Amino acid sequence: MKWKKFTTIAATSLLALSLAACTSSGGGSSKNESDGTATAAKAPEYPKNNITIVAPSGAGGGWDLTARAIAKTMGETKLVDKSITVENKPGGGGAVYMAEYATKEVKNDHVLLVKSPPILINHNKAEGNSPYGYKDTTPLAQLTRDYGAIVVKADSQFNTLKDVLEAIKADATTVTLAGGSAPGSMDHLVGVLPAFKYGIDPKTVKYVSYDGGGEAIAALLGGNADVIATDASAIGSYVKSGDVRVLAVSSLERLEGELADVPTFQEEGIDAEFTIWRGLFGPKDMSEAAFNYWNDNLKKMVMTDEWTAELEKNGWEYEYRDSADFTSYLEDQDKVIVELLTALGMQK
Repeated sequence: MKWKKFTTIAATSLLALSLAACTSSGGGSSKNESDGTATAAKAPEYPKNNITIVAPSGAGGGWDLTARAIAKTMGETKLVDKSITVENKPGGGGAVYMAEYATKEVKNDHVLLVKSPPILINHNKAEGNSPYGYKDTTPLAQLTRDYGAIVVKADSQFNTLKDVLEAIKADATTVTLAGGSAPGSMDHLVGVLPAFKYGIDPKTVKYVSYDGGGEAIAALLGGNADVIATDASAIGSYVKSGDVRVLAVSSLERLEGELADVPTFQEEGIDAEFTIWRGLFGPKDMSEAAFNYWNDNLKKMVMTDEWTAELEKNGWEYEYRDSADFTSYLEDQDKVIVELLTALGMQK
């Protein structure tokens, strides 16, 4: 189902901590009119410092764009009154920083993390397994839904998804598939899923990993890959410029915008579908004050005109789940990922 714009409510600023009465001449207390006593002015419990949102990949991919969209919207709407910085920390398709986040930032309320299915995949796959998963974080909210895309350069010899699959079936060494995640992770699964459904052993597919969708696209345009698997939302501008062609998308229905004419996997005869959700996570031992702050303000953020504009600009579909619903969803998705990896012979 396509995202439909919700009735937008005006974004509200954080409530300022009110003083009980007129401040005293000392400036550090307020006078309680009921009993005439002076009480100290109480500072907000959270946030005390500026905030960092980490995209565990290079610039230009889905994590990076999501982190920057959150920071931009929170700033424009004044929902967060502290500065928000986005940091890119690539490595291992997100697994490298995940280890750091789960061990060194476990109590740091001021560092948040954008993630998607790799937080489940990296933890469950056999090769390059990450010992850390979503249970080593505090899920705050799911914010968007996206899909995978199989992409070739504009002048590629491949005109359809089946052209690619037939070439791989004939000689897998002649086709290089690339993606912005580690082997066994999200882009790899999006890329080999059609091959698996087409009767090709996924272990024979030649896959090269890059740190983020931006680097994978650069590899395609530079002639270092024949085809890439990436986020559908990240490729629209390259389609518009004429640099690439999208052969198929992993949604059940055709998408909109620049990809409106692109067939789905199922239209190409491949009985498969893959949804890419994205969400925001806090540290495992996040304080109650920080958790409540983000749970409340993310709920407000997704109802603003500014967030609607970010969804439309990036080609994302609206899919919001608060912390409780998101955690339950992750439990269900974890089972789906294990089943998929098992079918592909990639489960730990």
